[in-house]
Amino acid sequence: MKGKFITFEGSEGCGKSTQSRLLCAYLRSKGCDVLYLREPGATKISEKVRSVLLDKKNDAMSVECEMLLYMAARAQIVAECIKPALEKGRIVICDRFLDSTITYQGYGLGMDISLIKSIGGFVTQGISPDLTILLDVPLKKGLKHRDGRQDRIEQRSLSYHGRVRRGYFKLAKAEPARIKIVKVQRDLHQTQENIRKLIDL
Repeated sequence: MKGKFITFEGSEGCGKSTQSRLLCAYLRSKGCDVLYLREPGATKISEKVRSVLLDKKNDAMSVECEMLLYMAARAQIVAECIKPALEKGRIVICDRFLDSTITYQGYGLGMDISLIKSIGGFVTQGISPDLTILLDVPLKKGLKHRDGRQDRIEQRSLSYHGRVRRGYFKLAKAEPARIKIVKVQRDLHQTQENIRKLIDL
């Protein structure tokens, strides 16, 4: 792959969408050819899967179904967007990727992590991020931002979100060269500055 693949991860309310978009705008201002994506979503098929996954009415969804739906949406975005862009030498910035499934469905819901990684390797066609920005915010502070507009995943218990957050730290400890933890500052521009320091163009 000639391009560079950067992903953003973190627990709910950490500011992934804001910070990933700010980085995208910054890199474009530097003349970089950047493709911005979000997971699940970004393609017609994946956006439809997203709506099913996040709909609070789908409270009977099994853990297995949930994991496989995330993987299905990911398979489409890799084939349709990520792989072609990287082959053309573009920078791809994605709001969430496989690490989210490992933490949310693996550590969070207790699914077999080795199984998730195995299926993940298949759907990503072996593509892994060059750099993953893990935004860290205190759990209650992050969830407070989502009060009143929580989707099916966000409305889960505090203990669930705690397992997800601890899962991210385990991944970061296992892959320190790829996953860089960035503490979320009160000033979003300071957080963005700390992110930019990690980008090697």
